[in-house]
Amino acid sequence: MQLRRRPWLGVLVVSLWGWGCSSSSPASPPDSGSVVPEWDGTAVPLEEVGDPVDAGTPSACRVVKDAGPGVACGDFATFDLSGCKRETLARVSETGVFYGSVGALAFHGDAGAFADGFPADKALRDGTTLYATAEYVTLTNTRRVRVAIAACEAPTPDLVKSCRSFCVNGKLSGWDFGDLNQVGAPGSQPESSGGLQLSSESFVTQGEPVDVYVTHERAYVVSIDSLWGRGGLTVFDVRDRAHPVLKKVIHIDGDSYWNAAWSKGDTLYVASKARGVLLFDIRQPDDPQFLRALPGGEAINVHTMFVDGDILFAMVLDPVASTLIFDISNPSEPVLLDRYVTPTGPDAWPVTYTHDAFAYQGRLYVNQQGEGYVIVDVTDPSAPRKLGAYRFPDTFTHASAVGTFAGRTIAFEGGENYGAHLRVLDVTDPANIVKIGEYGLGTYSIHNMLLRGKRLYVAYYQLGLRVLDVSNPTRPREVAHYATYRDTDPYRWGDMFEGAIGIRIPGDGFVYLVDTSRGLLILNEL
Repeated sequence: MQLRRRPWLGVLVVSLWGWGCSSSSPASPPDSGSVVPEWDGTAVPLEEVGDPVDAGTPSACRVVKDAGPGVACGDFATFDLSGCKRETLARVSETGVFYGSVGALAFHGDAGAFADGFPADKALRDGTTLYATAEYVTLTNTRRVRVAIAACEAPTPDLVKSCRSFCVNGKLSGWDFGDLNQVGAPGSQPESSGGLQLSSESFVTQGEPVDVYVTHERAYVVSIDSLWGRGGLTVFDVRDRAHPVLKKVIHIDGDSYWNAAWSKGDTLYVASKARGVLLFDIRQPDDPQFLRALPGGEAINVHTMFVDGDILFAMVLDPVASTLIFDISNPSEPVLLDRYVTPTGPDAWPVTYTHDAFAYQGRLYVNQQGEGYVIVDVTDPSAPRKLGAYRFPDTFTHASAVGTFAGRTIAFEGGENYGAHLRVLDVTDPANIVKIGEYGLGTYSIHNMLLRGKRLYVAYYQLGLRVLDVSNPTRPREVAHYATYRDTDPYRWGDMFEGAIGIRIPGDGFVYLVDTSRGLLILNEL
């Protein structure tokens, strides 16, 4: 049953023990104020405090360590709700998705309930009760985790104060308290603002869509294995952006967790969890033909990729966290130049891996989970050299985009975690990285981003597409949004990693956005 896509799930479970109460914040409306003056390159360094989340008002919900004989860890009887205003739960919708720092609850009527994105094995829902529990096994298969969430009261129809407990192998290991906000309910927020308009929407039938690459007037959407199907590659003809045409679906048994796509010339590269980088010939763009897997002959989990000119960087999760560096001057015949392992410090996490990277002006900006945001000199791709790193508490660095502003090299770095937000870093001197700006939306998490001129397009999971004006990078401000998340869409479990996830802006006037449920959405570029 364990088909969760995040490789650090087992680590996250451990890191949650002992978290204090937190609450999510509603999405901020676009800033329609005056135009921000051109930045002159000066900035005030900002303190780094990690990804704090507003604690909100504590509830009266408590977790009972020993509820008596016959009561299993995580059962409803292990929650003391005697001090709660449980009658207020009657104002909460019978169905819907409720998300916050204490995980998520989802109730879909006959479709069942979910706790933290997992199918609930027990659930209670009536006018005074909102509870669900689910079990799963960590990726190391050494821990059977049971998560349970119980609501205490509802100050408003879309805000539920709750508590959550974790049981590992039948024993209580931790608990936390906080708020759950209803997300994706009809009318909960405007669908769009700032001029963003939807041109078309194309459902992806296989697995869970996570990324897209656009070339040859085709959109190549990759999917990962999920609870409802196996992943693969879906090809859409997008010459008419208002009416994409499905051309082909590709699935390979035993190798279908495909998390990223890129291309050069007539070769499409796909990141495979099982075999590394898969090469496809797309000279006939509607009919990709598989060529081979690289490096070849080994089980290797490539999670993301980045192409910079004649160099392909492929980020590896395991068996050894590293970056494969290929010469692709001949796109269909990549040559492996190096397997670069990012140096880690003595205080790095026990599990650290290379999640993503961005190449810019001879440097590779590496999102090294558990170690930090690492800058590497790749002017000689066969001999990478670490230049510096930026670290913060619970370093779930995930994705970035880099550009030049007022003669300074500026990196926009986004994490992936509860409350993970955007950091704006001056990385002109890699040995002395300074945070100069930030932007966040409560407990919601960023997934990916693209920089187009002075606009930063952010795939923000449940909060959809957010467009920021970063002409003054010290003051990112939202100027447009498109809300992709609807709780009536298929496969909305309340998982932290649902919603807008993959994004491409190829320069044809359109934004190609992947939503984990709705598939490929094509919008206008601002």
